[in-house]
Amino acid sequence: MNTKIALLLVISLFMIVPSVSAQQISVSEEANQKSVTVTVDEQGNVHVKHIVMSSNSPKQLNLIDGVIQNLTITNEEGMEKTLATIGNNDAVVIFPSGDASIIEYDLKEALLEKDSVWKWDFRYVQTTSFMLPEELDVIFVNHRPILLDDKKGFTCHGCQMVLEYSFNESKNHMEVNWEDKKFLVEIITLANIDDFNFDQPTKEISFDVNEDNQFVTTIIPLELLWGPYAIFVDDEKKLFHEFNNNGTHTWINLRPDTAGEITIIGTTVVPEFPLIAPLAIGFLMVLMIPLMKKFSLH
Repeated sequence: MNTKIALLLVISLFMIVPSVSAQQISVSEEANQKSVTVTVDEQGNVHVKHIVMSSNSPKQLNLIDGVIQNLTITNEEGMEKTLATIGNNDAVVIFPSGDASIIEYDLKEALLEKDSVWKWDFRYVQTTSFMLPEELDVIFVNHRPILLDDKKGFTCHGCQMVLEYSFNESKNHMEVNWEDKKFLVEIITLANIDDFNFDQPTKEISFDVNEDNQFVTTIIPLELLWGPYAIFVDDEKKLFHEFNNNGTHTWINLRPDTAGEITIIGTTVVPEFPLIAPLAIGFLMVLMIPLMKKFSLH
């Protein structure tokens, strides 16, 4: 009887304060989540699934911010359970149960598209796994590129991030011939690429981009041009990210805010390829360890 009275009081509280968010009010202890999975499709639609461990007392589960639709709660056999929400679907209360609870919903307007770039300013304290469209090779987390390659997604631990990505980027293959060797430089971007040039004496690669604010990823054979690198856009030095050095190629990314000529300057060039390159690769991998700890691919 006391349990029934307590549950009635909790439900009454929801009816009295529907406009108060889950961050402002707590009606019970936080739920123990087994997993949180966010699935994103090609149209930017988002589906969220929480699996919550069983409990003999009511628990509160805060939901991911956004316009929540199609909110359901079931047990592991798919049978619907009693659903009580806090505020404007900011959180749900999970009533005592001997089995796990599965909470699912769609998030509308979480991802916004601008200039062919999808963006999500995401914040959620629980470890969250993201399943992304298979077409994606590279994503950007807090403006840093992450190569997905053949991975289907990534896991964010204690997640506060800006997620960005683009579809249908062109892969421009530029062939460089030097003496009896051929090298392939790949440039991945939504912008058009013109006037590609490799200058051996000045140790630089240059090309024009015709659009503002687009990601530009250049994959450079290390035997052609070795770092450390400096990058300029129309003679103005720019910040960039070098990532995924696999021993033969390195990936370099920047996002210039204006169209213009991009120049990548290296320190060693054919036929000056250094013998100590493997040591440098190891050093770069050490630098990547802190980022790899926070974001893991799967």
